[in-house]
Formats: sequence, structure tokens, C-alpha cells
Amino acid sequence: RTSGEVGAGTMKFIRKILRDENGGAEDLPGYTLLTLIAIGCIGIIALFGRFTQADNSVQAAAYAAARDASLSRAGDAVPHAISAAQLALRDNVNCASLNVTVSGNGLTTGLGEAGTVSATVVCTITASELVFPGWNGIPTSFTVTKTAFSPVDPYRER
Repeated sequence: RTSGEVGAGTMKFIRKILRDENGGAEDLPGYTLLTLIAIGCIGIIALFGRFTQADNSVQAAAYAAARDASLSRAGDAVPHAISAAQLALRDNVNCASLNVTVSGNGLTTGLGEAGTVSATVVCTITASELVFPGWNGIPTSFTVTKTAFSPVDPYRER
């Protein structure tokens, strides 16, 4: 065979597949289909891993917000909790909207009484942020809500 015959046969094979003249997926080599399936599975695994990372980051932000709120005075607990949550999320997740709420009896109890502070972090994340960070091509979003608790030192001045 000459090189012209090999090229002609390849083009004939490609035309046969494109025109669907008894040429379909069964005419492709087996490894091609396996490669496409493997790439799809790897993509799904990466997406689940990224979702888990985002979920864990929001939980860490809730812990940081609760801890910071428990160390602050009653009047400035919320601003400290918000800044702690933003700092914890800074390098991991870009929230389209972030809401931090602080509650609990820890900041209003008297000296010598034990109490706790809870912080709830609600982060709305766009799906495109998980797939391709910084790209806004996928319009859907989801919300991750996490709550954490932190004890307040009963002998600390409030």
C-alpha cells in the first residue's frame, strides 16, 4: 500500500461515521468509548470533591465565627463573627451571598455562669464556582448552611 491508499481509507472511515452509513459508536475502537466514560467519571468525582471542599469550608467558617463571637463582648460579637467567617472562606469558597447569625445565651449570662454562643453561616454558591472558579457560565446555585457552637468562659468580663 502507498500512503495515499491509507489516507483514503481513513477518510472513507470518517465519512462513513459522520454520515451514519452503518457506521456508529460500534465502529469506534473500544478504548475511545472507555476513555470518554473515564473522563466523565473523573469529572463527576472532581465535582463531588469540590462540593465536599466547599461544604467543609463553610463548616470551618461557622466554627471560626462561633469562636470569635464567644471571645468578643456582647455588643461587637456579630461584626467579629462576620469577619471571622469571611476570613475563613477567603481562599476556599466565593459565596454569592453570605449571611452570619449569632445566637445563644453565652454573652448575656452573669459572671461565673456558663453559656454558649452559636453561629450559623449561610453561603450561597454558584455551580460554576465549583466547576470552573471565576467562570459564570452555569446559572444554577445552591445554599450551604452550617452551625457551630462555642462555650463562653464563665469568668471572663462581658
